[in-house]
Amino acid sequence: MKSQPGLSVVYDSTRRGSVVLEELREIFNYRYLILQLVRRDILTRYKRSFLGVAWTMLNPLGMMLVWTIAFSQFFRSDNLPSYPSFVLNGLLAWTFFSQTTTAAMVNLVWGGGLLNRIYIPRVSFAIAAMGTGLVNIGLSMVPLIGVMLVTGLSLHWSLFFVPISILILAAFALGVGLLISTLAVYFPDVAEMYQIVLTAWMFLTPVMYPETILPDAYRLYITMLNPMYHMVKLFRIPIYYGRLPTLIELLVPLIISLFVLTIGWWVFTKKSDEFAYRI
Repeated sequence: MKSQPGLSVVYDSTRRGSVVLEELREIFNYRYLILQLVRRDILTRYKRSFLGVAWTMLNPLGMMLVWTIAFSQFFRSDNLPSYPSFVLNGLLAWTFFSQTTTAAMVNLVWGGGLLNRIYIPRVSFAIAAMGTGLVNIGLSMVPLIGVMLVTGLSLHWSLFFVPISILILAAFALGVGLLISTLAVYFPDVAEMYQIVLTAWMFLTPVMYPETILPDAYRLYITMLNPMYHMVKLFRIPIYYGRLPTLIELLVPLIISLFVLTIGWWVFTKKSDEFAYRI
């Protein structure tokens, strides 16, 4: 790995928190380090596995199979062709979010001891977690397209919009990851509590079921007030429904993502100089 400017500098406890523009400059300067963190995360995860990175594609297929067997009879509908494709589509979006946010938190808490020895941008851990998630969701698109073709769904030109959907989802995941990473530094129990929150949040998000089955009295709270509903929907529209999102369907998740990312980045940056004392 190429040595990075400033990589051998001893941590300076008097260093003030970087403003956003300074953070962006540092991310660029440490881009090779971030790429190495992504590479390490991927290789470490599958190091002793016979199938290796193939599990990135096999895992969602296995979950799709379980959910299809368990729930397809409950959610069978003429308006929901190819339930396996519907489930896998939503599952990929949710898995990207849950893994990215969790990894951002874990990487900082468990790898943050490095901050006591050298200076690196604190946000590097969250950026690397997002990068790993992007690699995983990119590979997972292969089995998704395969399932769609096998189950009779057509591929549409709207697939070219998917990278935009993923980037908006990634911005939201990064913002949430920065927030919970900051909380986990001060309150270690957040790491365990977040897993419970994720489980409940997943079942409150139309990942394995269409929102049309929800009673009208609850639909507003489970859909419109649930940010992950909008993220999953934006990812699902160009793939499963084969069309481009409307302006509202695009703007709502985009605004949510930018807002959460801004808040998360501000909180993380404001507190980042204290991390070395608490990790």
